[in-house]
Amino acid sequence: MKPLARYAAIHGYVELSRSLGLDPVALIRAAGLDPAGLSAQDRWVPAASVADLLERSAADSGHEDFGLRLAERRRFANLGPLSMVIREEPDVRSALRTMTRYEHMFNESLHTRLTEHNDIATLRLSLDLGGPGESRQAIELAVGVLHGLMRGFLGPTWQPLEVRFAHPAPLDRRTHHRILGPHVDFDQDFNGILVYTTDLDAPNAMADPQLRTYAQQIVNAPRATPNTTTSERVRDLIELLLPTGRCSVDQIARSLGVDRRTIHRRLAAEGETFTSLVDSTRADLAEHMVASRRHALTEIADLLAFSSPGNFSRWFRTRFGHSPSQWRAAHPADRVRAAPDARPPSAPPTTEPG
Repeated sequence: MKPLARYAAIHGYVELSRSLGLDPVALIRAAGLDPAGLSAQDRWVPAASVADLLERSAADSGHEDFGLRLAERRRFANLGPLSMVIREEPDVRSALRTMTRYEHMFNESLHTRLTEHNDIATLRLSLDLGGPGESRQAIELAVGVLHGLMRGFLGPTWQPLEVRFAHPAPLDRRTHHRILGPHVDFDQDFNGILVYTTDLDAPNAMADPQLRTYAQQIVNAPRATPNTTTSERVRDLIELLLPTGRCSVDQIARSLGVDRRTIHRRLAAEGETFTSLVDSTRADLAEHMVASRRHALTEIADLLAFSSPGNFSRWFRTRFGHSPSQWRAAHPADRVRAAPDARPPSAPPTTEPG
């Protein structure tokens, strides 16, 4: 597969396009994307198609700053599950390192590298679209989003030392200076942002140390590598979609931009099936969620998309040899890592199945 990106990468696209007099639906279709897919932010699509959409939009609107304008509309939550992990890192440096390590979870084409030398930190960004194609707008979107993240950590008055772009300058630089600050240079040898290393030492005001272990569970380290297999992609989507009730092979195929037969074929080549992945993902989540005591057992049954608490209990007994309540009693919560959940910890308790 060519590199993929989530639809969340173009959050706010429809509103921005319309504000500039464009027809977003026509442009989305012209780029080979599905307009209806914009409502599913976690759906995967070819990154090259996203880049093409941005280039078409910039050309048709006459705004060379289209990608940067779109970056203004991005929110921290658009990073998906990764946003939870980044939010819980203790300082800006560790947050950025976590983001670069797991960035393939929201955009497989994006590569970010952090280096430090002589009190200056450099964040270099590059895109691999899997083939030839213009990427100016996608690069400016990525740099703008990174700049916005830094401001989120360091405050709205923070300014970088310099922002660099490898492409030529636009005719009008006002948007670039308004969003990125006064020190923006073009025709440079890389795309990225330069900051003082002391900025990276700043504590992350959003961090909650008690939630850090829970957040890191979402990006299971053994699976977090750029060379992601189809099985790993499917499993990540299963974790995201189970609590929504939309975890089907058809939905996941749409998210990956292929048909269901392609999913079945590629999983078979890796010795897996969709059913086996759903079952193993449920088992991993259930084992930790039952023992952690964060949720009532009836709630866990719902989070794992079982039709009833009774069905969950029977499945759990078959899988683990004990009922959920027996497993919970035998496994103290402090010995089990907290698992990803889809509802706030303050959700009201309900009657627990056996």
